[in-house]
Amino acid sequence: MILSYLSASLSHSSSLGTALHLRILPRPRSSSLLSSSIKALIKFHYCPANLRKSRRSLLSSRDVFLGNFRSLSMDSPSANADFSVESVTNDLNKQSLGQEMVRLKLEDLNWDHSFIRELPGDSRTDNIPRQVLHACYTKVSPSAEVENPQLVAWSESVAELLDLDPKEFERSDFPLIFSGASPLVGVEPYAQCYGGHQFGMWAGQLGDGRAITLGEILNSKSERWELQLKGAGKTPYSRFADGLAVLRSSIREFLCSEAMHSLGIPTTRALCLVTTGKYVSRDMFYDGNPKDEPGAILCRVAQSFLRFGSYQIHASRGKDDLGIVGNLADYTIKHHFPHIENMNRSETLSFNIGEEENSVVDLTSNKYAAWAVEVAERTASLVARWQGVGFTHGVLNTDNMSVLGLTIDYGPFGFLDAFDPSYTPNTTDLPGRRYCFANQPDIGLWNIAQFASTLSAAELLNEKEANYVMERYGTKLMDDYQSVMTKKLGLPKYNKQLISKLLNNLAVDKVDYTNFFRLLSNIKADPSIPEQELLSPLKAVLLDIGKERKEAWTSWVQTYIEEVCRHPSGIL
Repeated sequence: MILSYLSASLSHSSSLGTALHLRILPRPRSSSLLSSSIKALIKFHYCPANLRKSRRSLLSSRDVFLGNFRSLSMDSPSANADFSVESVTNDLNKQSLGQEMVRLKLEDLNWDHSFIRELPGDSRTDNIPRQVLHACYTKVSPSAEVENPQLVAWSESVAELLDLDPKEFERSDFPLIFSGASPLVGVEPYAQCYGGHQFGMWAGQLGDGRAITLGEILNSKSERWELQLKGAGKTPYSRFADGLAVLRSSIREFLCSEAMHSLGIPTTRALCLVTTGKYVSRDMFYDGNPKDEPGAILCRVAQSFLRFGSYQIHASRGKDDLGIVGNLADYTIKHHFPHIENMNRSETLSFNIGEEENSVVDLTSNKYAAWAVEVAERTASLVARWQGVGFTHGVLNTDNMSVLGLTIDYGPFGFLDAFDPSYTPNTTDLPGRRYCFANQPDIGLWNIAQFASTLSAAELLNEKEANYVMERYGTKLMDDYQSVMTKKLGLPKYNKQLISKLLNNLAVDKVDYTNFFRLLSNIKADPSIPEQELLSPLKAVLLDIGKERKEAWTSWVQTYIEEVCRHPSGIL
């Protein structure tokens, strides 16, 4: 099911046509996860949403999973007559900005290793689980056992980010290289050291327990991209785990990270996925019945995999390591927030935070405060977008929070079906539901508070600046969430009462969050529609509701139509 849901989602919200490839594997010797009857290569092409010749601007949160993909391919013959997905993709790919697209072989990639060059590292290079002190990383090589590894999936659009020629995916040694069995020229692999709060409790050292970063690639646009192999073997941070990954969860991360990107939500990306040819024991349902599953290694790509916990671990170790927090902050600003490094007082970034004397926060006088504010705002914007599409991360520990505001570490994530604010996809979170859908905005703020506290401990922020960081998170979250929901409903401006009543109705009747918005786009902005016909476009999602609930929904639809008609520039 996840294959059909997530592959369809890639048809939407991309700025350029992209191609994702999945190779379906033959049935393994144990219980099959993929059909043995399909062995062909499946190639999906995606068309940017802004090229669709539709007059409706009502978009569902996950309508890309089901609705819009169908609407282009089946429900819109006129669109098919005007252009095909293939032709649009080809035309857009031809629109280079006066320069040839760079296509490099693996051996010619432009590797850089600023992280290990500029930051303190572990003096040891073994992968024995242990406490790693006074270091941001440990040099360690991939060690997962492989036997005839196979390339399962790859993304040409991610290859383009790296200036990698897509033909390189066809190399016979490609699976060996990206399983870690065959070293790639130019890499200097390492595992990152970080800590974190897990379920609200400080967990101490965590780190990359099964992810090994190969290094950073500088592309022809001077963009920096880190490549990381997830499931590549043990590191000093593996604790009691085996450092491996299985095909089931790796497919989920590959597809969902690419789907989130195409939905316009900041995320890590995925270059490729290979099977190891070995089996890994996993207790899928945490019921004491582990089973062998096909092993796999995912190549993740991001401009940085730095997390809140990357700074927390050093602050937690006392004054001897507080300097590392500052060093790491300097590194992050230099390479990932250079505009902050170049700020000056003429930009006048000063803000009042109260009526008392000395209640002004001047971001131009402290680059760390300006940086922390941007981290908070990026995080708030990310969470607002999650809420818009019904995405629930499931494990919002501080070690899973990116300082770049990316969706990172896809574990037990899920998307809302029936609208249930208390929904959590994480079975270990079921008792308290700390990380449920409705709690994500508050958890984001809690995590930002821990991040600000870390910077304060290192004397990079004062109390006023730390408080202002949290204030800006709240402001940005509300601004972006209101914008997201206003666009979802096709309204010209935010209507709090209308949206609040809608969310209440959705929760009471447990209406499918995605399909509702898809069907809502069929409602006409016509106040003359007879009352008994108002709910006809929504009948597929308003199931088994009684007279009282029908009246509630009819009232809401009437108010909605009135709002749209009051501002005809809205959805039609």
